[in-house]
Amino acid sequence: ASAYVTLLCLSFEDGEEVYDAIGGLLQGSSADCKNEDDIRDISTGLTWTYVFLLSTSSTLSSSTHTPPQTVDARKLEKAEAKLKQKQGRRNERDSQKTTSPLVLEEASASQASSKKDSRVDLSGKNRTYDIRIENFDVSFGERSLLQGAELSLSTGRRYGLIGRNGLGKTTLLKMLASRSLRVPAHITILHVEQEVAGDDTGALQSVLESDTVREGLLTEERLLNARIANGTAEGMETVRLSEIYAKLEEIEADKAPARASIILCGLGFSPKMQTLTTKEFSGGWRMRLALARALFAKPDLLLLDEPTNMLDVRAILWLENYLQTWQTTILVVSHDRNFLNAVVTDIIHLHSQRLESYRGDYENFVKTKEDRLKNQQREYEAQFQYREHIQVFIDRFRYNANRAAQVQSKLKLLEKLFPDNFEKLSPPVLQLDEVEFYYNTDQRLFTQLSVSADLESRICIVGENGAGKSTMLKLLMGELTPVNGIRHAHRNLKIGYFSQHHVDQLDLNVCSIELLLNKFPGRNEEEYRHQLGGYGITGELATRPVASLSGGQKSRVAFAQMTMPCPNFYILDEPTNHLDMETIEALAKALNKFKGGVVLVSHDERLIRLVCRELWVCEHGNVRRVEGGFDEYRDILQEQFRKEGYL
Repeated sequence: ASAYVTLLCLSFEDGEEVYDAIGGLLQGSSADCKNEDDIRDISTGLTWTYVFLLSTSSTLSSSTHTPPQTVDARKLEKAEAKLKQKQGRRNERDSQKTTSPLVLEEASASQASSKKDSRVDLSGKNRTYDIRIENFDVSFGERSLLQGAELSLSTGRRYGLIGRNGLGKTTLLKMLASRSLRVPAHITILHVEQEVAGDDTGALQSVLESDTVREGLLTEERLLNARIANGTAEGMETVRLSEIYAKLEEIEADKAPARASIILCGLGFSPKMQTLTTKEFSGGWRMRLALARALFAKPDLLLLDEPTNMLDVRAILWLENYLQTWQTTILVVSHDRNFLNAVVTDIIHLHSQRLESYRGDYENFVKTKEDRLKNQQREYEAQFQYREHIQVFIDRFRYNANRAAQVQSKLKLLEKLFPDNFEKLSPPVLQLDEVEFYYNTDQRLFTQLSVSADLESRICIVGENGAGKSTMLKLLMGELTPVNGIRHAHRNLKIGYFSQHHVDQLDLNVCSIELLLNKFPGRNEEEYRHQLGGYGITGELATRPVASLSGGQKSRVAFAQMTMPCPNFYILDEPTNHLDMETIEALAKALNKFKGGVVLVSHDERLIRLVCRELWVCEHGNVRRVEGGFDEYRDILQEQFRKEGYL
């Protein structure tokens, strides 16, 4: 384990990469490391110390007849220039802090021009639907997200874009969608980012209109038929009408409504819902409509950003099956490990301001990374005899060499963040008995609902959107009162609640420290910083307006707020939305170590399998327990798809 920091220095080129790897660890381990700049200085110092010791080792090796080691002069010059540049930016930033008002930053992209690509694009000859973007940079305000990066997407492949929260995955999709990065003009792009506008267009018609080629042909057909009926058509227009009919037949325009309906059904829209206007749907359902439009339009490049966040388990399973036969190119950002394993053919890993590609699904990526780490460890061990004189330096940073540093840091931080120093409560701790509930008498959500949970419970609730999962959680918490029936809760029960709309409940105009101060007054700043730091909101992140944080960072602030009063029972509604995979794994470990009760609604198969001992299905006004767990539930859904013809 003591060899790991040396391995880090071998793997990373400069202090910035060392900061990414162990910055969180330094923040939590030393009272002297109070802000981000201090930690960056330490990370840079570690890198330069190692370079110096390595060069000393090179000199000493000549007296012991060991192979000499050399310091790469180009890397030294590059690191020194980068260090001076960063220091200059930091000084400039510090000088402006007291004079400049804080504004939300914007993303930008730049790339080297290529005359060859421009000529091919303009000529239209030798067109390919492969995408290759070389030597490009992406920034968010003053922060550099990608430098000199390369991105290659082969047509027909399905790529999963992964990386820690806040590194720029969503920003990269936006740069591609806006063509701030040069994608050949003939390649059509659809980015599922914003919900469909609410108007009088029917849901099914909204999906059909996304096929602009078909809609254009149908519009032209109607105009020409009207002119023919009025006797004003010219001879060439009759010929054009014949061409339109041939084209409509070629693209199977008559089958389009059935295909659109199948997509909508797969995403959870009943036949009745498909006749409703888009303005009658909530934001979540309009996001599903946006996804349905993209799937129906079949762009050359489909960009998906966390598509499973808006879906229930049934819709996710259908989408996995549908995308497995997708013919063009997909680039998807997802935290859902099982979704990636089911859908993608390649992984693109965003880290250290660059992109690395791997063939295969997410599991293959993990194995490849582990093999690479083992090889690095073996190389290190083979050379360890040359570096015994820096053992004292290494021992100061003993760490687990079996995992990547940034992943391990998150796990160590999050695994301890669910305190359990509370008394045991005798059952029943939380119970609904013969509960009936409805928002209006025409739509009864629950009739005779009876469920119970205690401090040993690890329960996951699944079901289609609109089945009442979130409503049942609010009944359990006492936020809603049953129309009939009884809610019983132990007098010492202390519930921590995480809402799927947690971001909407945060004050976006204050910083994270002020957020906790307003919610839990009377503590000093260090206590609030310590609470936030445990969730990775460290240094200057804690003083930024919450509005400027990424989706994942906002989720971490919400977790910090939820756990601060030390509840003995957690009710979590879609807690994995916006979290990256490493953080989900850490959350699962934390929940498993927690000694209190847990009830959660989730669509994340990985989290369900890691945490839950009971699976409840919410449907038809009640809740039933699935004895076979998630595997049985998945089989039930697959059989339904086959019977209903959605696959």
